Amino acid sequence: MLVLINCVVYQEGKKLADIPVQEVRHHLDRPGCFVWVALRDATAQELRQMQQEFSLHELAVEDALHGHQRPKIEEYGTMVFVVMHLLEMQPGDTIAAENAAENIAIGEVAIFVGANFVLSVRNRSSQNFLGVRARCEHEPQLLRHGAGFVLYALMDAVVDRYFPILEQIETDLEEIESQIFEGGAARSNVQRLYALKRRASVLRHAVAPLLEAAGKLHGGRVPEVCLSTQEYFRDIHDHLARMNAAIDAIRDTIGMAMQVNLSLVTIDESEVTKRLAAWAAIFAVSTALAGIWGMNFEHMPELKWAYGYPFALGLIATAAGILYWRFKRAGWL
Repeated sequence: MLVLINCVVYQEGKKLADIPVQEVRHHLDRPGCFVWVALRDATAQELRQMQQEFSLHELAVEDALHGHQRPKIEEYGTMVFVVMHLLEMQPGDTIAAENAAENIAIGEVAIFVGANFVLSVRNRSSQNFLGVRARCEHEPQLLRHGAGFVLYALMDAVVDRYFPILEQIETDLEEIESQIFEGGAARSNVQRLYALKRRASVLRHAVAPLLEAAGKLHGGRVPEVCLSTQEYFRDIHDHLARMNAAIDAIRDTIGMAMQVNLSLVTIDESEVTKRLAAWAAIFAVSTALAGIWGMNFEHMPELKWAYGYPFALGLIATAAGILYWRFKRAGWL
């Protein structure tokens, strides 16, 4: 059964009617009309049906069917094919989670755009584009641009949904940075920073390729369906560029935070080593002095002296005290 979300025909920026898929072909040749079809988790048979209705290119259909594509924008004659990742934070996701990257649900949307049609195929995602359709229908003066404006609206909605994830990553990073200099949390901080780095990588894999591809839709030679909406696609490109720069800054900050955290661990270990060395030196001197008097040679002068034992203990205590004072002054104790 075809998982059809909606199939609507528009003319001159206004909605005409919801139509069954079987009637799509009857509206494609009407002047000023285009059809907008939205599918979810379509099967091979369903995509083949859409391929026949809209004369979709075989390679684009294969990409949409197999999924797990790199974000991209490709041209097949007069048709534009767009693939974008749909990212969604899962409930209960925290920066302390070991599988933080896996807790970001990664879906995909494939969009086929022609002069008189838009077909979106959403896979492995609970996100929907009902708000996008409502927005377009409330702006008929923009919807007059046809399928090109619908493509812009869909891309804009996907990109806008990346920003909350980026802001959450930045917030989590600031929280970890504030805890780096707290004692006893070194291992936990490294784990959380690594999880955060993986999450930033997931977002970067969605943004960076799309940034590179979005340049095809404005300036220079652009697809015919996007000619009248170039300035809108330029706005999307700017958003992606800003987001990509922020992700790069986050990755650099995470790397620096890891180095600082590891440096603090090394410093703490060095402090412990110095304390152990200082106490070892104190006990070594005491042990050496005790060993001298423990040899029990017959002609040792202190053996027959009445104050030999108190003198030996006093000398050991004095030597230990002097060493303790020197190490304390040097900051080793």
